[in-house]
Amino acid sequence: MEVEKVILVDEKDREVGVGEKLDVHRRGLLHRAFSIFVFDSSGRILLQRRAKKKYHCGGLWSNTCCSHPRPGEPLEKAVHRRLEEEMGFDTDLKRIFSFIYRVEFDNGLSEHELDHVFIGFYDGPVRPDPDEADDFAWVEPEKVLKDMEENPEKYTYWFRLSLPRVLEALRKEGLRK
Repeated sequence: MEVEKVILVDEKDREVGVGEKLDVHRRGLLHRAFSIFVFDSSGRILLQRRAKKKYHCGGLWSNTCCSHPRPGEPLEKAVHRRLEEEMGFDTDLKRIFSFIYRVEFDNGLSEHELDHVFIGFYDGPVRPDPDEADDFAWVEPEKVLKDMEENPEKYTYWFRLSLPRVLEALRKEGLRK
C-alpha cells in the first residue's frame, strides 16, 4: 500500500513541501486540509461519526467529510473525490472560508491545518465507507449546536470551531440549494 502524503503549506496557503501523513501529524506541521458541510433541502446537516479505527478522533461526530488533497491534486477535485469515497455521493460544493487551527491529541498526534471549508446541498442516498465512518445522521443545526455545548467531547475539534461560522455564512450570504 502506498504511503499517503499531504501538502505542507505556510500561513498564506503557499506550498512549502510534501510530507507523509502520519509523520506530519506526529510533528504538528501545517498542512492543507478541507472540511465539507452538506445540508439537505430542509436545512439539516449531514454528520458522520468517524470510524473508531481512525488514527485520531475515532468515534467522534464531525462534519460530512474532511480530508487532505493529494500532492499535485487541485483542491476543487479533492473535495469531490473524498466526498464520493467517504460518503458515497457527490454534489456541487462552494468554498466559503478558510482557517488555521492546531490541536494536540492524547495519542501523541496533532492537527495543524489550514482548513478550507466547503458547503453543499444534497437530498439523496448516503453510503458511507465503513473504514471512514461508523455512522451518519441528518440533524437540525440548532440541535447540534446545543449538544456541542453540553457534550463537546462527542465532536471533533475542527467541527466545533467551524460549524458556527458555516451557519453564519449560510445566514449572511443566503446560501441555499
